[in-house]
Parts: sequence; structure tokens; C-alpha cells
Amino acid sequence: MEWVKYLKKMDFVLLFVVMALFSIGLMAITVATNTENFVGGDPSTFIIKQIIAFGIGLTGLLVIIAMDYRTLGQYWIHIFVLTVISLLLVFIPGLGIVNKGTRGWISLGFMDLQTSEIAKLGFIVAFAKLLEIRKNKLSNIIDVMILVAFISVPISVVLLQGDLGQALVFVVIAAGMLFMAGIDIRYVYGVFGAIIVGFPVMWNYFMQDYQKKRIITFFNPANDPLGDGYHALQSMIAIGSGEVFGKGVYAENTMTKLNYLPAQWTDFIFSVISETAGFVGASIVVILLGIFLFRLLKDAKNAKDEFGTLIVSGVFFMFLFQIFENIGMTMGIMPITGITLPFLSYGGSSLMTNIFAVGLVLNVHMRRHHISF
Repeated sequence: MEWVKYLKKMDFVLLFVVMALFSIGLMAITVATNTENFVGGDPSTFIIKQIIAFGIGLTGLLVIIAMDYRTLGQYWIHIFVLTVISLLLVFIPGLGIVNKGTRGWISLGFMDLQTSEIAKLGFIVAFAKLLEIRKNKLSNIIDVMILVAFISVPISVVLLQGDLGQALVFVVIAAGMLFMAGIDIRYVYGVFGAIIVGFPVMWNYFMQDYQKKRIITFFNPANDPLGDGYHALQSMIAIGSGEVFGKGVYAENTMTKLNYLPAQWTDFIFSVISETAGFVGASIVVILLGIFLFRLLKDAKNAKDEFGTLIVSGVFFMFLFQIFENIGMTMGIMPITGITLPFLSYGGSSLMTNIFAVGLVLNVHMRRHHISF
């Protein structure tokens, strides 16, 4: 049977790492929500919702791997249009939801969906196909500006939502895919120059006050230890207090148990793991994430065609930035942006998107030797 042949070619190492990370994440979320005077509601609902999101993600993964990724490429324009529409849905009154100053969610009744999460995957597929089509047109300034205009559409909408963190993820994905496609290095230098020159404009006209405070606090969190610097300082204290083997999950786990850590079941889940399991536990998580990224690079290299390579590359850069940014902000070496840690942090939209992204990678990996399904 054809299905059996394809399943035998699945990247089981990648799947195993995802399952391991998800399992660790469930345990960490349990620790993070079973605290004194927890204000988030019934702690058990967090685990239930996370498991449901994982189940939906696995269902979507199976649907994704059943389709040939090259068929998706034939509809890249439709996918891009749907991606932009999904980002615009949050501006519909009664449908869009504002959370922490960001209008990035829509209400589905049974859950709130962050559309920018799903949009990242649509953007990766569409941009990968566009790069494949224009692979011989990456040295002319006019051709490059066409790509920049394409990239600017979803990024602009995400910025209008007030979500600088997700906008940065889109930028990193696009930059990484352009690099893998072989863009002229002169334009890379030009982009860095444009960022430096354009930062004052971003600061004055696009960034919200709370986003500015996060960047200022990044350079000196101790300047306002009870205000904007509180998150970073408490996170660093929690990580350091775990020492080598951690404090365990009982009363000794004071930073987590007494709710000193903000958003400890989402943004700062790595801090919870570090305090609970210490340097050893945190190292295991980092090693697993490293293996995960290595498998993505290997699958990108072994893809059958350039389109497949670019898809997996886009997924790689998406995860690379999210992992580096999340762990970095918990350690005080990156600004706090609200980006979750893949497969570990609580959050239905991000978890489902991450599993869908793995589905895209498996799709490319399974078809690296065959022409048709």
C-alpha cells in the first residue's frame, strides 16, 4: 500500500522529539498552574485545553501529510490571499478580540484563535513558491522590491494589530527564506541599513508605549524592579534559584508556587522548568530543542526540490527565532515580546500551529524520493 510506503519514510525522530517536548510542557504547565491563590481559574482546564489543542493539531497534521506539498504550491496565490484575510478578520467588530493591547484573536466560541499564528504557515508556503518561481531574479533591485512588497503586506497588518513580536517572526521567516533562496548579499546589508535608519520611524509612529518600555527595560531591568523590569528580574531569579538539580514541585518551588513569575504557564514556562528541574532539566529541554532544529535543517537539505527546501527552511527560521527569543527573554538577554516556547508553553493557537508546521516538514520529508502519492 502507498500509505505504508510513505509512513515508513516519516521522520520519526522529529515526531519523538515533539512528543517529548509536549509531555514536558504538560508537566510544567501543571506545576505552573497548581499554585497558591491561582487566579487563572481551574488549573485542570489548562491541561485539558492543551491536550485538546494537541489533538486538533495531530488531526491537522494527518490532513497536511495526506496532501502533496507541490499541490499546495499550485494554489499559492489563493493561500496568500486567505492568509491576509485571516489577519484582517480580527478587525471585524464582535469577532476580533483585544488581549494585552493586541487585536490579534478571533472568537470561535469554544476557543480564541490567534490568526497570525496560522497565517505564518500560509505565508511560508506562498512565499516559498514565489521564491521558486523567481529563483533567477534575486539580484535585480526591481525584482527584489517585488518580493519586499509581498512580504510587507502581512507584516503591515500584524503591526496594525499591535503585535510587534509576531511581526518580527514574519520578518525573520522572510529573511531566512531569502537567504536560503540565494539573494544577493548586497541586499542583506541594505536591509540591515534600512532597519537602523527606519528604527526611529518605527519607534515614533508604530510602536506602542508598552512595547517601548519593554525595549528600554531590556537594557536595564533593575531600573524599575517593581514595574516594567519586574518580569525579567523575577524570571532570572527563578532560573538561578533552581541551581543544578532544581527545587522540585513542592513548597521549595517558591518563585512558581507563590506566583512571583508572571504568565508562568505561557511566556515564562522555561523559568518554571529551570526552577523546578534546575540546570539539568533546562539543559534537557535545550538539547531536545536543538535536536528538533537539527532535524529541520536535515529535512530541508534532503528535500526533493527547491520548493520543499524553502518550505522547511521557513519553518526552521520560524522555530529558531521563537526558541531563541523566548528562552532569551527569560534569561534577560532578549526583550520581552510575549512569544511562546514551541510545544512547551500553554496556548492552543501556538501549539496547533507548531504541530501543523511539523506536518508541513513531514510532508516534504516523506516525498523526498517519490514523484506522486
